[in-house]
Amino acid sequence: MVEHTLHFHAQRSRNSDRGRKEPAEHTLHFHAQRSRGRLEKIGLFLRRNRRLIVTVQWTVVVVYAALVIIPAFLPLPPEDAHIWNNLRLFAQFIFWGVWWPGVMIATVTLGRVWCGIFCPEGSVSEWVSKYGRGKPLPGWLKWTGWPFVAFVCTTVYGQLVSVYEYPQAALLVLGGSTIAAVGLGLLYGREKRIWCRYLCPASGVFAVLAKIAPLHYKVDRAAWDRHQGDCEPVNCAPLVDVRRMTSASECHACGRCAGQRDAVALSRRSPFSEVLDFNNPAKTPDVLTLVYGVLGVATAAFQWTVSPWFLHLKLALADWLVEHDHFTLLDNDVPWWLLTHYPEASDLFTWLDGALILAYLLGGGFLLGSLLLVGPAVAARLLRTPSLNWQRFALALTPLAAASVILGLSMLTVTHLKAEHVWLGWLPVFRITLLGAGCLGSLWLALSLVRRATAGMLRRGAAFMTMLFPTGLMATIWMLVFFIW
Repeated sequence: MVEHTLHFHAQRSRNSDRGRKEPAEHTLHFHAQRSRGRLEKIGLFLRRNRRLIVTVQWTVVVVYAALVIIPAFLPLPPEDAHIWNNLRLFAQFIFWGVWWPGVMIATVTLGRVWCGIFCPEGSVSEWVSKYGRGKPLPGWLKWTGWPFVAFVCTTVYGQLVSVYEYPQAALLVLGGSTIAAVGLGLLYGREKRIWCRYLCPASGVFAVLAKIAPLHYKVDRAAWDRHQGDCEPVNCAPLVDVRRMTSASECHACGRCAGQRDAVALSRRSPFSEVLDFNNPAKTPDVLTLVYGVLGVATAAFQWTVSPWFLHLKLALADWLVEHDHFTLLDNDVPWWLLTHYPEASDLFTWLDGALILAYLLGGGFLLGSLLLVGPAVAARLLRTPSLNWQRFALALTPLAAASVILGLSMLTVTHLKAEHVWLGWLPVFRITLLGAGCLGSLWLALSLVRRATAGMLRRGAAFMTMLFPTGLMATIWMLVFFIW
């Protein structure tokens, strides 16, 4: 607020020494409304139009339910079916080929706006919590490692049951997640999103990617403390302490707190500012989700189906089992909810397939994650600066992680487009550009961190060179997937 002073002359009389009346001068202080930028107005619009947002949320709930439930009861599409004339193919393309890549792109650019405005699970969980028991949160629920564990488990299980290819599997995984969100909402909290904050499998990924979003809700702590007068309380559904909020990771970008105490506003920022802000702690759970989850297990999940290493290992083990009369692992009579089992589509996983997928995703993913941590660990060791720990350097890989997950999800989009004979001559350039942007963004963050160190030039140069290893490793993997394998 800008303070203005107005001087005026009142007509009340007072006696002067000369006996004549003179007007008394009074000073009036008033606060003029400061001008608001376009982004700030958008945030205020979201706060003032909660009914509209609720309408949007329930519309998304209906569409989400339709895309997840209806295709599960439809037959396999015929060979000549297309996404525009077959509901099952259409739902599959919209949900996995457009919806989820769009969610990731939105998170990287706009913050967690998907969580705050559109997410059906969050909306339903918050709504049912109005009528739930409202019990206090147990200690085990607050463990910060749950989002990482949930993401890894969901990713691995989704690959075992082929969640991208079959709507029955999608209904099982996503429907089960929604039921869990509803159950948690009925038990704990009151008009809160307990599921979203503590157990959502995607929450950890969104928290990491939102760190580089150029839009965020900025809190002016000084303005907050300076504000006087009554304020309408804010119901922060994901349980964020708005007053002390310095990160976009936990904020759901719903706009409910916009304008609160004239201190919260939707604002622009540098995409690198949060990672470079040492007042924002580099939390180990975020780093684990980033390195072992998004860059490790998720990358393995995206590329195991095209990996010749996986195929050669499978064939070698199958031959060995046959030669030694061990046929149990080659049995494909497995429940569909445990391993992919669709005889009508000639798609049957054996126990050997399941074991190898587990080993490839968990073993390969954690091996890749550990290799990616070599660079940050060595860089932190070389610089020996308390604020430049290995967690901080690992967060420099966030742009690369964003590019990686978008590239991986877009593979599903490309699969559908190829089936429809859509021209994809632009695809190699797009992939190289996106991968290059992710690598350059991570290297720029690493360089910016190195430049803040007090170590000598030689140590800083060596520290930066170590960060070339994780970026080069991820670039090599994706080049193998797209252009060699």
